[in-house]
Amino acid sequence: MNPVNWILVLTAVFINAAAQLLLKVGARALNGFAFNVGNIVPILLKLASNGFILGGLACYVVSVLVWIVLLSRVEVSLAYPLVSLGYIVTALAAWWLFGEHLSTERVAGVVVILFGVFLITRH
Repeated sequence: MNPVNWILVLTAVFINAAAQLLLKVGARALNGFAFNVGNIVPILLKLASNGFILGGLACYVVSVLVWIVLLSRVEVSLAYPLVSLGYIVTALAAWWLFGEHLSTERVAGVVVILFGVFLITRH
């Protein structure tokens, strides 16, 4: 895969990870909630007025646009497995930003994902 395509992959992965992190911050600000018929409208209004939630959704939109450009250049059977890099970025960022625990099993999963990406990108 050429360097421009790698840049597109990493851009999509990092923007998608940013979306996850922004949604997490927004969800934390809501202090938990449960959907039911009586609170759907108030919950939707809270979500629609939360800057972090809106930022996360905007990141998703940009990520999809970058992804479409990438798919116009690379086989989907190569590109889509590279999305798994987002699991690594998100796990590390959550550990760093939110103090989330990285267990031995999660670190092992990161190593497996990296090995899988290595195998997929070999010619």
